[in-house]
Amino acid sequence: MILRHSFEPPDNSRLAHLCGSLDEHLRRIEEALDVSVSRRNEFFRVEGPKPRAEHAMSLLQALYAQAQRPISAEQVQLALVQSGAAAAQPDADEPAPDALTLRTRRTDLAGRTPNQRTYLRNILNHDISFGIGPAGTGKTFLAVACAVDALERSAVQRIILTRPAVEAGERLGFLPGDLTQKVDPYLRPLYDALYDLMGADKVARALEKGTLEIAPLAFMRGRTLNHAFVILDEAQNSTAEQMKMFLTRIGFGTKVVVTGDVSQIDLPRGTESGLIDAERILRRVRGIATTRFTSSDVVRHPLVARIVEAYDAARLVE
Repeated sequence: MILRHSFEPPDNSRLAHLCGSLDEHLRRIEEALDVSVSRRNEFFRVEGPKPRAEHAMSLLQALYAQAQRPISAEQVQLALVQSGAAAAQPDADEPAPDALTLRTRRTDLAGRTPNQRTYLRNILNHDISFGIGPAGTGKTFLAVACAVDALERSAVQRIILTRPAVEAGERLGFLPGDLTQKVDPYLRPLYDALYDLMGADKVARALEKGTLEIAPLAFMRGRTLNHAFVILDEAQNSTAEQMKMFLTRIGFGTKVVVTGDVSQIDLPRGTESGLIDAERILRRVRGIATTRFTSSDVVRHPLVARIVEAYDAARLVE
């Protein structure tokens, strides 16, 4: 099928932003949707199977509406993800009645896919939430955003972020410095999310005041965590004993989010992941919610989604 559309009145600046440098945005849409896109001045031509051609044309029209300023590759990828989710849901063009607005430094922060929006609702409505899925789906970032929002609204008194200090093929002992310096690289992704959502100065002040704590999972033993927003990241690298220890730290007024990717487990061979164990045991426990993400929720570079799909397909063959 061949679709044609002209953007009237023609605006050379918008057209340049829509196409990108050397038409890179058009090439990305072609590759993602398996169509052919060509243009001559303000006239666009899309060739391909009817559903994909219509998808590509509607995507071009949506991006043109945003093209007052240069469009980044990230915006194009996000538009592809969102338009794909909308195509899968007949009523997706209607705004969600319970859409969440998070109070962080990122004023535009919201769930971008149906699973992300479900994840945010689960965090809001449950004391313990699990987010399980591949890299790049926003599990950690959205959880940290919810924690920052809860702190800003005084719904909690502090944020506690933790990860297992498990090596991905390396050994902690070979890293320089004391224990804090050795585990710091494992906690760096949490710092990165906080800097983006709060700003470096605010993070530093929160750490000094004790309203923000970032620590290895082993440091949680023996504590009772009241009036806190607690996030366990990379939970697939916790053991079953560690996971039980962590989940039983919950106190009054506390919300817990556990995130992980069960396809990237770095535990010693023969050791069961605490995340897999907890998902199985707690599946029917009231007050606990689980959100499963897939490659369609990946909002990083489009290659990330294809890498995830390739590895999943290889495991099925095995």
